[in-house]
Parts: sequence; C-alpha cells; structure tokens
Amino acid sequence: MSRTRTTGTTGTTRTPEVSWAREEDEEWAATVHVRLAFDEDVPVGFAEQMLAEAHQLVEEAGQPALDVLGDPTAYARTVAAERVSERYRAQLDTRGLRPGERITASVGTLGFLWAAVFGLYWIQDGLWVGVDRSSAAGVTGIVLTALLACVAFAARAAGRLRGMWAFLAGAAATLAGGIACATALSDERLFRVPAPVLMLAGAAWAVGAFLLPDTTIDRWFTPAHPADGPDDERWLTRLEGLLRGRHGMKAGEARGHVREARQHLAEVRRDGRAEDVFGDVEIYALRLSEGPRRAQRVTRQKFYGALTSALLFGALTVDTLLDPQERSSGWAACLVGAFGCAAWGAFTEWRTLRKQRT
Repeated sequence: MSRTRTTGTTGTTRTPEVSWAREEDEEWAATVHVRLAFDEDVPVGFAEQMLAEAHQLVEEAGQPALDVLGDPTAYARTVAAERVSERYRAQLDTRGLRPGERITASVGTLGFLWAAVFGLYWIQDGLWVGVDRSSAAGVTGIVLTALLACVAFAARAAGRLRGMWAFLAGAAATLAGGIACATALSDERLFRVPAPVLMLAGAAWAVGAFLLPDTTIDRWFTPAHPADGPDDERWLTRLEGLLRGRHGMKAGEARGHVREARQHLAEVRRDGRAEDVFGDVEIYALRLSEGPRRAQRVTRQKFYGALTSALLFGALTVDTLLDPQERSSGWAACLVGAFGCAAWGAFTEWRTLRKQRT
C-alpha cells in the first residue's frame, strides 16, 4: 500500500511527492499535513508517508479523499495514534521534543537572540560595540547562565530531576558570580568590535546548534544500566522522574503512581523485578500519563512558561521605562512588545486551562 522507499545506505525512509487529481483533495492533503506537523507528535517524514498511502487509496477508490478517508483532522489524529510507536512517543516531553531537540532548539534560539540584540544595537547605538572588563564579565555570566538553564530544562524533560536542580543551582551561582564580577571590575574600554561581526557570530552559533546530533545528546541524558542488572529502586525513581519531568505530572500524583507500583511489586512476588513486571520504564510512564488529563498538564506547563516570561519582560520593561534616557529608545519598544506577547500568551493558556477544567 505504501509508496515509500528506503535507501540502502542510510536506512532513511523517503516518500516521493504525489499529485492529487482534484483541488479538494489537495486541500484535504494540506490539512492533514498541517495537523500532523503541528498538532501531533510524529517522526520526521511520517506525514509524507501517510499522505502517499492516502493518495494510493484515493486513486484506487476513484472518489474524493473526504469520502474515502473522512475528515482530515480526524484522519490525522487517527493515523498518529495508530501508526506512531509507543517507543517513539515515550521519548517525547509535553512539548513533543526529545532532550536533544530541546537542547538544540534552546541553544539555537539563544544564538538568534544574540544576533538580534546586536542588530538592534547597530541600529540604535551605532556600528562599534565597546568592550570592557565589566561588560565582558556580565555578558559572559548571562550567556553561561542561559546555557545552564537550557541544560537544566532538558534534564527535566529527560526525567533527571536531580540533574535539573544541580544545573539550576549552577545557573544561579553563575549569574551571581557574573553580577559580582561586573560590579567589581573596571569599566575602562579595552577594545571595540563591529556589531555586524557579533551578529554573524550569533548566526553561526544558531546554525551550529541545529547541526548538533540530537541522538548523541539524548544519550547524555539516558541513565546507564547498572552492571549488576536491573534495580527496582532505580526503576521506581526513574518512573517518578519521568512522570514529573517528561510528562508534567504534579509531584503528589506521580508519587501516588510510584506507591501503587511498589505495592503491586510486593503483592506479585518478593523476587519480582519491576522491569519484568511493568516492562520498559519509559513506555510504562507514557501509559500512565495518557488520558484526558494529559491536555491539562500540557496547557498548565505552557501557562507557567508564558507567565514566567511575562514577569521577566515586565520587570525589564518597567526598569527601562523608569530610565529617562532609555524610555524612548528602540530597546524599550522591543521590551514592551515582548512583554505584550508573553502576557497575551499567558492569558490565552490560562483561558484554555479553564475551559479544559470545566
């Protein structure tokens, strides 16, 4: 049925483009593609493979796609649920990302922001950027803090809660050290750098981040199997970390599932291994997390993220507007815009969360 083919060298599935005979079928296929790409957590190339199979079914039936396969949104939801393996879905967090993808996306975004900031500096303050010890220490502290925070949230998405808190502590210490150094060091100018050079450095940083191998980064966050075989306590600890970190459960709910699993192990047999009884811990955590409350957890995490961004940009906006020299600058306009977007995002997610709870 499928028109996909697999290359003999890399094993990558490739799907040739198909041409739909009817305009309404093209619209149907476009809707399916968009839904699979943005609403469902599917692997790369999955949408093209499903559309190739759908095209063959429609051609064989000789009828419109809507009559053969039904509503495109429902079709996309059905094939995603039936054809995407649990192993793949178990590796994804509430944003549909693996830890490696989180790292590359976050670091790439930082590079883009670096380029954007110095582009605005070029427009607002001129071509040359003055560098002194104080500013270099402050910028270095901020960048390292952001990178450590990115790794911390990737560790959370991987279910490594202890690692998350360790990296967050490191981020806090780095930020405090950067502020202390920026305050203590001299602000005498050392040299000047053209803003376009710094913009290109940020662009290269962003491109390099997206070239990082996601699978290699994923392995960094995957716990190694103990040499003496599976350990129940490690398995249960890993289960709680996945439920709270990767799947966004509240601590009490996650601990309740762990408590039930421990009780079940005690009832089954004394020498029963958790991995033998429940199977792979990532797949078991996925099964526990699925259900009608999953959408609420996803929305709640989005709301917390948008609210945090709104508070941060709000504080920066107020600080800038209180400065007479900065309130009419382009920096102030950018901060006001960023605060407005973050605040609107937080309000939208809050409203969605209320609807989901009713």
